[in-house]
Amino acid sequence: MIRTRFAPSPTGYLHIGGVRTALFSWLYARKMGGEFILRIEDTDLERSTQESVNAILEGMTWLGLDYDKGPFYQTHHFERYKAVIQQLLDQGDAYYCYASPEELDAMREQQRANNEKPRYDGRYRDFTGTPPAGVKPVIRFKNPLDGEVVIDDMVKGKVTIKNTEIDDLVIARSDGTPTYNLSVVVDDWDMGISHVIRGDDHLNNTPRQINILKALGAPIPKYAHIPMVLGPDGARLSKRHGAVSVLQYKEEGYLPEALLNYLVRLGWSHGDQEIFSIDEMVSAFDLDSVNAAPSTFNDEKCVWVNQQHIQNAPADHIARHLSHFMTERGCDLSQGPALEKVTDLLRERAKTLIDMADSALYFYQDFEQFDADAAKKHLRPVAAEPLSLVLQKLAALDSWQTESIHQAIEESASELEIGMGKVGMPLRVAITGGGQSPSIDATAALIGKERCLIRLQMALDFIAARAQG
Repeated sequence: MIRTRFAPSPTGYLHIGGVRTALFSWLYARKMGGEFILRIEDTDLERSTQESVNAILEGMTWLGLDYDKGPFYQTHHFERYKAVIQQLLDQGDAYYCYASPEELDAMREQQRANNEKPRYDGRYRDFTGTPPAGVKPVIRFKNPLDGEVVIDDMVKGKVTIKNTEIDDLVIARSDGTPTYNLSVVVDDWDMGISHVIRGDDHLNNTPRQINILKALGAPIPKYAHIPMVLGPDGARLSKRHGAVSVLQYKEEGYLPEALLNYLVRLGWSHGDQEIFSIDEMVSAFDLDSVNAAPSTFNDEKCVWVNQQHIQNAPADHIARHLSHFMTERGCDLSQGPALEKVTDLLRERAKTLIDMADSALYFYQDFEQFDADAAKKHLRPVAAEPLSLVLQKLAALDSWQTESIHQAIEESASELEIGMGKVGMPLRVAITGGGQSPSIDATAALIGKERCLIRLQMALDFIAARAQG
């Protein structure tokens, strides 16, 4: 059984790099008919917060990255970790280290002075004497002294590390709590993780973890280390690039599948295809096509992908996400047309759901004044006659449909022997309050007859008051 996992630490928000890791793990599990597990690695008790846990869970839900099992919390498994640490001690694969922090600092300083790589020198590896008084020992894994670790990485290819390059890492702190490398190994083993797909910043941990797994007689999963996501300046994507939380993209009006589409193309390709539905991503995804080089996040490209999804997604799907922004703006969606119809009308012009929500207000909210620039240009005394005529014709309509409204506008222009724009533009400002909207006949049809007639009269009153100075 193919089983992947996403294992964030709740010491901050779920960020873009983490989301891409989760996406690749999720896609591989779905493509292979396997399972995707969510594990919260919360052993850093000082920095882990419930707020961060909630943000991770909310982000995963919004993105639609559903997990088959979990969330599992490492803090619930401390007894299991202790048992494994004791097993390693009992079989001679771990030992107590009594080196004090001051002793370790002095050791590293000396190594730097000798132009050596700072690392633990194994001074307590075979210690059999009397432990020094007053020191709470850590427990270290006894890394093999010879041989090498070979990682057949599914992205980076064959990676070989000599065991002489790896020191004896701490697997339990002086208070007895397990460290990251120990708890990850035990969890991946216990959960039957077959494929570890994670950022390549973890590549240095992998040989250590493989050696612990071998010491425990546990199966070795396959590894795929995916490259970092960089900011425009070439540095690793971080808060200073504005990428605080994936939920920030939700608030900025992105569709979740659009963000996933953009992220899947950061370091992975399928021919020249740029736009993918979720089903297409699952069908096409494979780790062999993941690029080993880092990718650069481009805000403009991300917005463009979002725009493509807004233009092509089912209207009811967009409306479901748009409704949050409409109610946030004080709109009562029961007092206006079906949001799906508004979505269909506005989708061509919108890059984000915020654009769409701002453009949709006049369908649900009446306004007390017109946009100053639009009114100055189009609600002039010369517009009074065409607006009066079109008001008369619209009021007489029995059927309030796009076609009949269009005919009334056309007839007004024809009778006055003026261009359609000299009727349509003042009409647009009158019933929307501004100079920008989709086709005015379709817009008026959705706004509704009563609202349109009231707004037309308001515009005529505005023109009359303007004429009087």
